[in-house]
Amino acid sequence: MNTLIHEEKYRGEGLLKKISECDVTVCGAGAIGSNLVDNMARQGFRKFTVVDMDRVDDHNRHTQLWSRRDVGLLKTTALKGAIFNSMGVTINDVSKKLDESNVRKFLKKGTLVIDGFDNSESRRIVTNYCRNNAIECLHVGLYKDCAEITWNGIYRVPDNVKGMDICEYPLARNIILMAVSVASESVIRYLEKGVQESYTITLGDFRISRL
Repeated sequence: MNTLIHEEKYRGEGLLKKISECDVTVCGAGAIGSNLVDNMARQGFRKFTVVDMDRVDDHNRHTQLWSRRDVGLLKTTALKGAIFNSMGVTINDVSKKLDESNVRKFLKKGTLVIDGFDNSESRRIVTNYCRNNAIECLHVGLYKDCAEITWNGIYRVPDNVKGMDICEYPLARNIILMAVSVASESVIRYLEKGVQESYTITLGDFRISRL
């Protein structure tokens, strides 16, 4: 109760209620998705659907949420267990590839979609479906030492980057966690004020800027 009172004084009466009732669909349970769900659950979000078809590899532990005992598990299964153990929140886990044939089933009106996919094909499916169906969507993406947190209205799907994914580098954890923090705050400000604020982060000059 003390935490609730403090938070309502800090950010405004009723904000925690909006947060707890917000229905969030997270696309991707990798470096962005796993850390984002963990962070948002600790902030009071309670309703999650997470879509990802991959399993946990050992090298994922550097930048994602997993422990050694999670290696080999489906990422959505591992995330469901981790979030329930830490916060008592039950995730609707979808261990399937999101594609044109099932996007309508997984992305529904009334939900807030967060795109944390690591490939342009999946991002394009999410982007177009959300635009065509008036579904609010926030995209969180990384490139080298930069990150973008962008609402769907101004988002442009990037081309696939050749070479190793930045999320495979342990030292990328800092830019990942910064992106997750800014994305979480952007969602909270949207719920609080109804504004959609997009940002860029550049680690080289340690800057966060509004788009």
